[in-house]
Amino acid sequence: RLLITLYLVSSGLLNEPTLYLSDYFEKHRDLYYDNLTRVRTANKLDHWIRGFLVAVIETSKKGIATFREVLKLKEKIEGEKIVTLGKRLPKAQRFMEYLYRTPYITAADPQMELGVSPATANALIRDLVNLGILQEVTGQKRNRLFYFQEYLKLFSD
Repeated sequence: RLLITLYLVSSGLLNEPTLYLSDYFEKHRDLYYDNLTRVRTANKLDHWIRGFLVAVIETSKKGIATFREVLKLKEKIEGEKIVTLGKRLPKAQRFMEYLYRTPYITAADPQMELGVSPATANALIRDLVNLGILQEVTGQKRNRLFYFQEYLKLFSD
């Protein structure tokens, strides 16, 4: 399955290996194995190819829908939430771009990503927690871990 996705990238049909077919095949495991069995026992490669193409179509549709939801979330956060941060808005905007790439963070992450002091990093995290963008998961005072729950939720199913 991975080799097929990598083949699609190498042949220029995909720009990035973003087609995650394993989730589809796990959800349709019986059909997937039935099609593989037909190939092995009756040389019915066409069943497997049709099943694979359906998986590509469904996975692509799901990816497009998820991407649209990410864009809606981004618009909501930028248009309604972080605009309330006043002078801290530019740093919050820059850090939000980081959160879309790295949705689990520690207090040190804004320091490194933005080149700010620990106090500024903690203030930014506190702002994002207060706005409901980040959630703290450890329940500790030190070595806390935060995550971008609403964003991650878009990818779970």
